[in-house]
Amino acid sequence: MTDQRLAVGAVMYPGFEMLDMFGPLEMLSILGEERVEIRMLAETDEPVPTAMGAALTSGPRVNVDATFANAGPIDILLVPGGFGTMPQLGNPAMIEFIQASAENARYVASVCTGSLLLARAGLLDGRRATTNKQFFALSAQESTAIEWVERARWVEDGKFFTSSGVSAGMDMTLALIRELFGVETSEMVAIGTEYTWHRDRDEDPFAAHLNGGMGMLGSVD
Repeated sequence: MTDQRLAVGAVMYPGFEMLDMFGPLEMLSILGEERVEIRMLAETDEPVPTAMGAALTSGPRVNVDATFANAGPIDILLVPGGFGTMPQLGNPAMIEFIQASAENARYVASVCTGSLLLARAGLLDGRRATTNKQFFALSAQESTAIEWVERARWVEDGKFFTSSGVSAGMDMTLALIRELFGVETSEMVAIGTEYTWHRDRDEDPFAAHLNGGMGMLGSVD
């Protein structure tokens, strides 16, 4: 439980998945500005294009509040996934920022393939984590030092929260809100957003589609 105002650092890059980011941010925003401050962060100050399917730059562009260089202290680091994750695995600026920010963050949360960026940064070694089930094989390729959980809506390991694909990020965020502010607050947020919260993190119907989307990777532009 906390009574402090928390700084949420939302990491953006070209081709991130919109619901990965804005689903969790919507849940957090319901807490009000007295409890959270949300900063949209990116490598440069240029508006960041979101993904439209596998097209990395065709979606709406999102303005940047601060760059990696002037992001300031972060209490909750949020890393989304999407097809744009793949190029970022080879971006030293992205990986170094995640490493540095995670060191002092109270919580680090990833949605979908955002967990691959945490893995590339070495943050999940020796921990349990999950990711998008349709692209799950990418996880094992990224690191064998991580216990990748095939059937999980989200996974908690210390300060690291990782979720399955897209909408699972909202379930994970409600669990994080419960951790920070208690179950009554998380229930209030779920009701306020008219969202049916999947409270059982081990109940993952989409594990039935394990690696079903791997063929789509060839269409990334």
